[in-house]
Amino acid sequence: MTSISYVQQQRITRLCVRCGLLLMQYGAESAVVVDLSKRLGLALGMNSVECSLNFNALTLTTICDERCITTTRDTINQSINVNLLVQIQQIVNKTEAAINNDKLTPELTDHTTLAFDELDKTVYPTWLVGVFVGASCAAFAYLNGGSWSITAVTFIAGMVAMFTRIYLAKHHFNPFIAVIATAFIASLIGATTYYFDIGNNADIAVASSVLLLVPSFPLINSFSDILKGYVNIGVGRAVFTYMLTLSACVGIVMALVLLQIQHWGF
Repeated sequence: MTSISYVQQQRITRLCVRCGLLLMQYGAESAVVVDLSKRLGLALGMNSVECSLNFNALTLTTICDERCITTTRDTINQSINVNLLVQIQQIVNKTEAAINNDKLTPELTDHTTLAFDELDKTVYPTWLVGVFVGASCAAFAYLNGGSWSITAVTFIAGMVAMFTRIYLAKHHFNPFIAVIATAFIASLIGATTYYFDIGNNADIAVASSVLLLVPSFPLINSFSDILKGYVNIGVGRAVFTYMLTLSACVGIVMALVLLQIQHWGF
């Protein structure tokens, strides 16, 4: 194996931390972030790769020929994108498969960097996401005994709420404010079933219209992190999830208070 220069080690370090940041930003659990970052560094010729995670930061160290390089980067929460996570895992697998035991060439680092540059970050169109989220909320309402009119109102409420959430996220609103506004609008539309006496059970429309705000994926990740020993980031993710839930409750209560509805609930 050829000796790796300091400049080359810097490139590999930046590539590893880039891998870890992307995984954290798009919803991967901590064990996956650490594992793939280490595997990538080792595949590119490092003797050792150490990775430490916080809720909003990543610290990574590469060691090669008793030379150590450490870097720390901040993370920015993005929407969950499982397709992107799968692409990153495939890049790491291809890098490991391309290892030449006799000679390590800088071209492998170049190819891996190019693969990260060409990641497909495209997402579904906003209108399509809104329609399917509205349909999922409507299906939940129907399965819980709602009539067709209740299902229709729930569909509209869920769709408009998702459009609102996407719009606020694109304009970089605080995530808690965005959830409050989304829950408020969804509950406001769903609660029209009380005033116009629509359907057989207005409570179902109000409850189902905020289904899109249930933070199931982050909550599962937080429990997984805690169980696998990443207690700090797991607790941080859990607190963030509970704050999102609290924000949704605030938005719902604001809508019910504004409409002076006091008897909501099953």
